[in-house]
Amino acid sequence: MPRAYLDHASTSPLRPAAFDAMLPFLAEHHADPGRLHAEGRVTRVAIEQAREQVGAAFGARPREVVFTSSGTEAVNTAVWGAIARTPDGTVVTTAVEHSAVLDSTGRAPAERVVVGVDAVGRFEPAEVLDAVDPSCALVSVQLANHEVGTIQPVVEVVAGCRERGVLVHVDACTANGHVPVDFHRLDADLVSLSAHKLGGPKGAGALLVRRGLRLEPFIVGGAQERARRGGLESVADVVGFGAAAADVTGDALESEAAVARRRSEVIADAALRVEDVVRYGDPDDRVPHLVCVGVGGVEAEPVLLALDQRGVAVHSGSACSSETLEPSPVLAAMGVDAEHSLRVSVGWSTTDADVDAFVSAFPDVVASLRALRPS
Repeated sequence: MPRAYLDHASTSPLRPAAFDAMLPFLAEHHADPGRLHAEGRVTRVAIEQAREQVGAAFGARPREVVFTSSGTEAVNTAVWGAIARTPDGTVVTTAVEHSAVLDSTGRAPAERVVVGVDAVGRFEPAEVLDAVDPSCALVSVQLANHEVGTIQPVVEVVAGCRERGVLVHVDACTANGHVPVDFHRLDADLVSLSAHKLGGPKGAGALLVRRGLRLEPFIVGGAQERARRGGLESVADVVGFGAAAADVTGDALESEAAVARRRSEVIADAALRVEDVVRYGDPDDRVPHLVCVGVGGVEAEPVLLALDQRGVAVHSGSACSSETLEPSPVLAAMGVDAEHSLRVSVGWSTTDADVDAFVSAFPDVVASLRALRPS
C-alpha cells in the first residue's frame, strides 16, 4: 500500500534538483575547498555558487551567508555569538520558540526574559520590546511557529530593536521555502535557515549575518567560512542547499505555497468535521503547509499510530512523540493540551492522493479509538 507522508514540517524529502546537484560531489569531487590545486578549486567554486543561490533566495549578499551543519547550529551561533559580545547582557525571547532557541538561551550565562503569547501562539511586539533593557545582548524571535504555523509580527520587533541599538535574531527555519524571507527587507542582524525544511539535504543550514557585524565563531578549529565557522565544509550538502533554495524562489515559491495552502485547508476541513476536534494556531495568517488540531476524547499517540497503520505519517506535540519525552512547550504556552495535538503538514512532493488518504482515514481512526473508551 502506498504511504502518505504528511510530516513535511519535520523534514521534507530531497528535491530532485538538489539530488542531481549533489551527486557529482558525492561520487567524484571530493577535495578540500580550501586547497589551491585544481580539485580544490572545483569544490570551492561549487560552494561559492551555492552561497550565491542561498543569498539570492533569501535577499542577502553572498558574503552575508555563513553555511552551518543545520538550522540548530545557525541558531546557536547567533545566540552564543551575541552573548560573547555582551556577556553581562540580557537575552529576550518568547515562549513559543524552537528548542534550539530556548535551550541555547537557557544555558547561556546571560539572564533570559521569556515573553508569553496569545491563544494562537502569537507574541505581542510591544511586550517583547518592553522586555528590552539597555544591557540587552540579543532579542531572538521566530518568523513562523513550528508547531501551529502562526506567522509572527517580527517586522515590528526588528524595527524596535534597530531603534534601540539591540541585536536581533530571527529564526526563519520553519518559514524558509514556504513564505518569502528577505533578509535586507527584514533588516534583522541575524537570520537562521534550514535546508531540509524546504527540500534540501539534512546536514545543511545557514546563518545570514548582516554586513559589518562580527561574531565570535561558535565552532572553532579552522578558518573556513571566512573564519566565521571552523570545520571542513560538507560540499555536497552545501551544493544541495543551494540547488533546493534556487528551486523554490519567486514564482515557484508562490505557486508551491498556493497549492500547499489548498491542500492543508482540505486537511483542516476534514479534521474539523469530526466532532470535538479544534484547530490550533492562526487559521489565516500562517505558513501554508502546516495544520495543527486538537482531538478531544483520545490522546494523540494512539491516533498517530493508528494513522501510521493506515499508511499516513503525521506528527504530534505530545510527550510520547517527543525526543525529550516532554509535551510541546509551544502548546503549553498557548494554554492547550499537547497530549491531544496532531500536526499535519504538506510539501513539494505531496499529492492529492496523500491528502485523500488522511481525509479517508482520520474520521474512522478517531471514531474507532473513541469507541474503546469506557462508557
